[in-house]
Amino acid sequence: MNTLLITGANRGIGLEFCRQYAAAGWRVLACCRDPGKAAALNKLAAQYPDLIQVQALDVTSHVQIGQLARALTNESIDLLINNAGVYPESDKRGFGQTDYIEWMAAFNINTMAPLKMVESFVQQIARSKLKLIVTITSQMGSVDDNGSGGSYLYRSSKAAANMVVKSLAIDLKDKGITSVAFNPGWVKTDMGGPNAMIAVEQSVSDMRKVIAGLTPADTGKFIGNDGLVIPW
Repeated sequence: MNTLLITGANRGIGLEFCRQYAAAGWRVLACCRDPGKAAALNKLAAQYPDLIQVQALDVTSHVQIGQLARALTNESIDLLINNAGVYPESDKRGFGQTDYIEWMAAFNINTMAPLKMVESFVQQIARSKLKLIVTITSQMGSVDDNGSGGSYLYRSSKAAANMVVKSLAIDLKDKGITSVAFNPGWVKTDMGGPNAMIAVEQSVSDMRKVIAGLTPADTGKFIGNDGLVIPW
């Protein structure tokens, strides 16, 4: 049985990943900051009591990440999905209105946490069958694609996350680990908003198809939910 470890599992894309992988018979270690308030995730876990385990994890706390890694030290993790992310509210105010404290918080969640997760769980990933790391970033993190400006906090933290993914691909290659960045598309979630173009079920289904076909030759790529490589 394959095992998934995923952050930000209480809503949106993370919750749908949990739903679809559990339905496919995967064991799911579903992490969220406050399980007591994760009603939808807890309801889903009740439907799959033998497959879904809800784990408390604030990805901004390196202490908590380390504690969870020690608690799961004997696990084999086939797929780590770094899904937890934030789009800072102050980004909507534009140039000249930058909230630098919020910018640091965005880097902590969007960029630092994915690297810390990999550093903490690399042995569990390396001993697994699939050896996959997927970090959910955004096409807004593509320097080449930036034709509208703005969103300094979100764009920069996601571009930095892409660089983390690329370096992981190089540094972990000798362990047989594949590390890729994924753009889920503009998805109808709390973050994406009601005007987004893709239903969360479709985005996750598309990404799962691409993930299922990943090989070591794909390590270090920035990939869309449609399977196409995105320019950096």
